[in-house]
Amino acid sequence: MLSPSSSGLAARLTGALFVLLSLALGAGGIYLAALGGSLYYLVAAVVLLATGVLLFKQRPSALVLYALLLLASTVWAIGEVRFDLWQLVPRLGLWAVLGLWLLLPPVRRALKAPAPRQAASVSSVRLASPWPSRTLGAATAAAILVTASGLLTDYHSVLGDVPDASMAATGYAGVQGTADGDWTAYGRSDHGDRYSPAAQITPVNAGQLKEAWTFHTGDFKGDGDPGEIANEVTPLKANGKLYICTPHNIVIALDPDTGREVWRHDPKINRNARSYQHMICRGVAYYDAASPANAALAPAAGIDPAAVQAATAACPRRIYAPTADATLIALNADTGEPCTGFGNRGVVDLKMNMGHVVPGFLNPTSPPAIGRRSVIMAASVTDNDSTDEPSGVIRGFDVDTGRLLWNWDSGQPDRTEPFGPDDVYTRNSPNSWSVSSIDQKLGMVYVPMGNQTPDIWGGNRLPEGERFNSAIVALNVDTGKLQWVYQTVHHDLWDMDVGGQPTLVDLDRPEGKVPAVIASTKRGDLYVIDRRDGKLIVAAPEQPVPQGAATGDRTSPTQPFSELSFKPQPLTEKDMWGTTPFDQLICRIAFKQLRYDGIFTPPSEQGSLVYPGNYGVFDWGGIAVDPVRQLLIGNPNYVAFVSKLHARGTIEVQGGSGSEQGLQPMTGTPYAVDLHPLLSPAGIPCQAPPWGYMAAVDLKTMKTVWQRKNGTVRDSAPLPIPLPLGVPSLAGAITTGGGVAFMGATLDNYIRAYDVKNGNTVWQARLPAGGQATPMTYVSEKTGKQYVVIMAGGHGSLGTQMGDSLVAYALPDGTR
Repeated sequence: MLSPSSSGLAARLTGALFVLLSLALGAGGIYLAALGGSLYYLVAAVVLLATGVLLFKQRPSALVLYALLLLASTVWAIGEVRFDLWQLVPRLGLWAVLGLWLLLPPVRRALKAPAPRQAASVSSVRLASPWPSRTLGAATAAAILVTASGLLTDYHSVLGDVPDASMAATGYAGVQGTADGDWTAYGRSDHGDRYSPAAQITPVNAGQLKEAWTFHTGDFKGDGDPGEIANEVTPLKANGKLYICTPHNIVIALDPDTGREVWRHDPKINRNARSYQHMICRGVAYYDAASPANAALAPAAGIDPAAVQAATAACPRRIYAPTADATLIALNADTGEPCTGFGNRGVVDLKMNMGHVVPGFLNPTSPPAIGRRSVIMAASVTDNDSTDEPSGVIRGFDVDTGRLLWNWDSGQPDRTEPFGPDDVYTRNSPNSWSVSSIDQKLGMVYVPMGNQTPDIWGGNRLPEGERFNSAIVALNVDTGKLQWVYQTVHHDLWDMDVGGQPTLVDLDRPEGKVPAVIASTKRGDLYVIDRRDGKLIVAAPEQPVPQGAATGDRTSPTQPFSELSFKPQPLTEKDMWGTTPFDQLICRIAFKQLRYDGIFTPPSEQGSLVYPGNYGVFDWGGIAVDPVRQLLIGNPNYVAFVSKLHARGTIEVQGGSGSEQGLQPMTGTPYAVDLHPLLSPAGIPCQAPPWGYMAAVDLKTMKTVWQRKNGTVRDSAPLPIPLPLGVPSLAGAITTGGGVAFMGATLDNYIRAYDVKNGNTVWQARLPAGGQATPMTYVSEKTGKQYVVIMAGGHGSLGTQMGDSLVAYALPDGTR
């Protein structure tokens, strides 16, 4: 049993703790109040201080005063966030724990004990009254019950079902060049819809999926690699094989039933260029020269038919793959040997006509698109390094010889005939770093455009190229001639590239089938466009946006806002989050210190809040579309970023950071820029969860049918507890004829299956590393079995676990 002296020590130590907490909370509360923020933290600090003093004096009134703080905090919390569980936790959780501590006997008894050598008196009897403890008990219970009530509410999800008639729809028309059981292009087909008609796996049996095989590429990060090395590949299934590429552009062919390696080609890229910003290969392209459709095509203009015949004989089926050191290689899809008739013994140098190229500054991270006789190639450049970087030219190379057929340079958009050997494409013109889509019948390629770098400064943009920044551009696949352009952001100062592959779908409209292209964007808007002429199908009216750019720059007075959108509501101070009142206070202070006038707040020396942030609502993961059910599946994300300009000369910046985050030099402009997510001291987003969802849109009504929080913090929290907060995801989903969508992508190492009717998760499996790659599915010609495959290799910038595993799943034999 504790002696009076030891019991009193517990109370005095607790009082000292309360005083320390009050000083920390008060300092932050004063600063937040000075910034025009909430006064709650300052008031709470004063009450904590008074409670601490009373505890130190062993007064039972400390319990009553703290109970009043708990009750007031509970009312305040409900007023700010209603009964939102994960918003209530930082507001009430720590205070409730401290309330329980005060009710423990070592502390509570000390407050009832008479002072040493004090005779019994009326006052000592009054000290023994139980009502202070009961008052605090009631207040603590109220705080706990209010917080727990959040388990019964969900203000963020949209619950609904896809209509039965849509779910029962049949009649998949298919896409030319892609057999139903194959996955022959990055987005499965030229249309980039990521839909497979494979239907063995359904919501009923998906829970029985088991690992079928795992293949290890053996390709890991090396000493010369940037921080952003990532395994983002989506495999192809064609020609009876799987084809993948690794971050260092090693191309590997596998047996689709066993995962056994068939062949491997290592281009032995330059791995020692410290100026690489990325080391990524999202995929390769497949071409069957001997297929009836391709064999019937006439040679491209100026190409010798004999050269076509020789190329077809030597390499009837081909893999085209980009490399980080700016080449395009062609391989025999059967053997992995170079197609020597293509370019220079199987290699085309993408640095041609580029002028000076710093190693790593021209880096094609995405696979080419193949339109009729053209291998259409684009590339990424180093974001925010300087105003003198390689051109963003789009080029079409002959599929057989590698000869340049056309070039479309947004700085000289009308000059599409091949440049001569001494000509140089426009430096720093807008580029396309993502994946393009093709309509072979219309003869158009749909190119998602990025932003002219430096992305955060527009004071010296190219007048001609300005209209192509952050746009969808339609080009003729045979000539490169511009067909139409639709710009999603005018004078982009926020890196709001069109990152996702444009998705082609024939929409069921009152007037009949309408060929559409859907562009998913970082800002969350989905632009639905008639792919024949570039006219909007879903309206996107121009609306005023914040003004006041940095000196020397300007802003567009308006921006187009699509009526089909997942853009978030503007943030407020109440949306700032943390695990306790203290890191939440720090996030509130950070929010109030920044300039924020809503979406499109211009970058500033003060520091501007960019929301949606640079990862975007939709990034390169894009969307999936079920053309039969007319259903769009996506994984919107919500993480705020900070963009802070630093006047030239006030800070020392070096290029080649190996990342798109942190301090970027923007050489040639008046500023450097610091880009980073708005994070708490604990390294979690300052804004409240959810940060990531799965969602579905009915394309007949253009309305969201369901939206569910997606993912847990199991692999990103100090303790591996799978709290279902809804976490960011980087990659995309696929959908199938069986009514199941699949996706990895989240910060926890899982692949999941979802019932597309309602968004329910019907299966999940642990991955050996981060799954920041879009999965794919196929049906084996040998066994007739449907497989789902995902690359689990992690992502350097996101900090997920790195690895080298390609994992395949299938139903056990006999499953129905």
